[in-house]
Amino acid sequence: MIWNEHYETMPREELEALQLKRLQTTVERVYATVPFYRKKFDEMGLKPSHIKTLKDLKLLPFTVKTDLRDNYPFGLFSVPMEHVVRVHASSGTTGKPIVVGYTRRDIDTWAELMARTLTAAGIHKGDIVHNAYGYGLFTGGLGAHYGAEKIGASVIPISGGNTKRQIMIMKDFGPTALTCTPSYALHLADVAREMGLDPAKDFRLRVGCFGAEPWSENMRQQIEKTFNIDAIDIFGLSEVIGPGVSTECLEAKNGLHVFEDHFIPEIIDPKTGEPLPYGEQGELVFTSITKEAFPVIRYRTRDISSLNCEICKCGRTFVRMARVTGRTDDMLIIRGVNVFPSQIESALMQIEGLEPHYMLIVDRKDNLDTLEVQVEVNEKVFSDEVKKLEQLEKRVVRDIKELFGITCKCTLVEPKTIQRSEGKAQRVIDKRKI
Repeated sequence: MIWNEHYETMPREELEALQLKRLQTTVERVYATVPFYRKKFDEMGLKPSHIKTLKDLKLLPFTVKTDLRDNYPFGLFSVPMEHVVRVHASSGTTGKPIVVGYTRRDIDTWAELMARTLTAAGIHKGDIVHNAYGYGLFTGGLGAHYGAEKIGASVIPISGGNTKRQIMIMKDFGPTALTCTPSYALHLADVAREMGLDPAKDFRLRVGCFGAEPWSENMRQQIEKTFNIDAIDIFGLSEVIGPGVSTECLEAKNGLHVFEDHFIPEIIDPKTGEPLPYGEQGELVFTSITKEAFPVIRYRTRDISSLNCEICKCGRTFVRMARVTGRTDDMLIIRGVNVFPSQIESALMQIEGLEPHYMLIVDRKDNLDTLEVQVEVNEKVFSDEVKKLEQLEKRVVRDIKELFGITCKCTLVEPKTIQRSEGKAQRVIDKRKI
């Protein structure tokens, strides 16, 4: 199934002509309206008129996450706030969120892209979508919601959490499609079994769209067997638009179609920044070419992937990106939330009595990600009574929950317990079998 035949099956030559036109318009706009980009261009001796072909994309500067943090909150917006109808945010490495804006047209574009995404998964008018992505500043829930409504499906805006209630609604309302993180899908199945239900027989689910965290082909097979559904991989990031950047199709499940009429993807060598040819693995980079409020130029995602330009058997002509296999930085994705060790460190160092020596232990229990923060206390605190130590642990758990929206376990350890390193400190132990 294809939502928009005109664009999704556009001949390559016609698509590239459209990309160039939209790229040139975007470059001209950011140069005129975003001081950050104007300064970058001027420092390089670059003018918008220099972009004459798509190959000239490599002349443009990269945008990285620190640029977004440094221009917090609205410094990269290319329209006045009176034209911004929506603001979303994702976490940044200093505790400050990455803020993204949407005009009315951006919201319409986002709904269109998610309509394409859901249609590629085989979801259509008449389906009931159980949307368990989080609603709020996180882009996942509302992105899937508006896409489902655009194709005419019924939406259950359940958001995340309250799992037993979700199981009751899935049993009683009879949704035919599920949207959530893959780990939460398996947790839903575990809770359903605890409630005496068989996820493969007692629900009406036919298909699921899963993203916001890394997952493997083995996990896909487990989800499909558990629920007796087709499991479709979707990809997006708030900095570019949210979910709706790329998606697998039901027909092939072989790479994610990038919606190239709105985003130009590249694969670069993460060390040199040089573009790599189709088929080679490297760092994924996106340039948005229709976003009005918050366009990004050559945004380095740090995700490792590759691009395939062969036309898919579904008929779509867009390039396909391979499933993300890792990252070029130390970012963790915990229950769909982006967290850097330096974020945790920043939070810990605000608490009196803690030392700057810590370890993050990430695991997966009952199909849900868990985070344990082990942190040293100073000699004075270590000699305090147990009650005070317990209060300090609760403070760590509360602060991390308030800052990042994730629940952790805190273990206070005595001084000089965390192993030291002469080189780069080992801050993370990731035990997840993805």
